[in-house]
Amino acid sequence: MQLVIFLAVSVSLFLLYVLFIFPTQWLKIERVHHPLGLNKRIMQISDLHVDKLRVSARRIRLALEDAQPDYIFLTGDYTYDERYLPRVAHYFKAIADYGLPVYAVLGNHDYDLPRLQRLLDLFKVYHIHVLRNESVQLDDFQLVGIDNDSTRHSRIEPSFEGVNGEKPIIVITHDPNVLLRIKRPFDFLMAGHLHGKQMNVPFFFVFKPKGPLAAKGIYKGLHFGEQGPYYISKGIGQAGINARFMVRSEITIHEL
Repeated sequence: MQLVIFLAVSVSLFLLYVLFIFPTQWLKIERVHHPLGLNKRIMQISDLHVDKLRVSARRIRLALEDAQPDYIFLTGDYTYDERYLPRVAHYFKAIADYGLPVYAVLGNHDYDLPRLQRLLDLFKVYHIHVLRNESVQLDDFQLVGIDNDSTRHSRIEPSFEGVNGEKPIIVITHDPNVLLRIKRPFDFLMAGHLHGKQMNVPFFFVFKPKGPLAAKGIYKGLHFGEQGPYYISKGIGQAGINARFMVRSEITIHEL
């Protein structure tokens, strides 16, 4: 009888691990081909959530070495707790040491930090350019960084100030719901925030509302909106419960 109980408990624990924990460790490298004529490869890393991240910095570095991108974009949510800022620094260093231009935006969890400046200082230490409702002119395209929308920090018009149609326009932001208010065309937009649902169960976004896109069933992958195409990453870390169900952690390689 004890053996039967032991086996039942062991099988149950194994299934719990396989269904809920393993997907947070089994990193998927998503590849998106949306040619804009840039011949550039961009790595998007979204939703690090280092307080609940099970993918090592070394694994990210290996993904970088394998993909050999031209740029790295970080699309928000690094941590909500100052205790984890040293771990954020560890991941920033692994990313920045590769020697590529790195651009970032902030997410809703970052605004939970009591002293946001401490996170902003880390970006400066590792020469990661944070775009807060602003744009930058790069050699091949114009990059627009819109601050997080769900915390009401997004300012769309200032973000596009100085942006024209001379080069392709790429937008990075955290909460993809902001694109419903963008009235200017863009060539590609990258976002995160929705974790690909994280727990792939029916009515998940009914019990955990995440805005109009999620309510319409748009929470991951490539889509086409009125102003241009956009991609929503499933993210690499977790928020809330540190588990995923039928949704793997993701780093995205965009072939543009």
